[in-house]
Amino acid sequence: MSEVLNAAVAALNAKLGGDGFDGSAKFEIEGEGSIVVDGNGARAADDETDVTLSADAETFQAMLEGDLNPTAAFMTGKLSVDGDMGTAMKLGGVLS
Repeated sequence: MSEVLNAAVAALNAKLGGDGFDGSAKFEIEGEGSIVVDGNGARAADDETDVTLSADAETFQAMLEGDLNPTAAFMTGKLSVDGDMGTAMKLGGVLS
């Protein structure tokens, strides 16, 4: 697993605060791989989920660090969403 994925999994689990996520979402990070967030927390995986969010590593990093709002990333085309938009919005709340 890449350093980018390791750092992202750790950051997502910290944001979740030990709680799982109500639903399932997958982050596809271009050139790095995928992270699944669900009731068990975040982990590197490529499972089927309710929603898939795709972005480059720089965009994903900026969202995790709070430098880029996920909604703004979506509106400017830096983040694409495929699947349940309601689940994506809930996850956006976790990232903010």
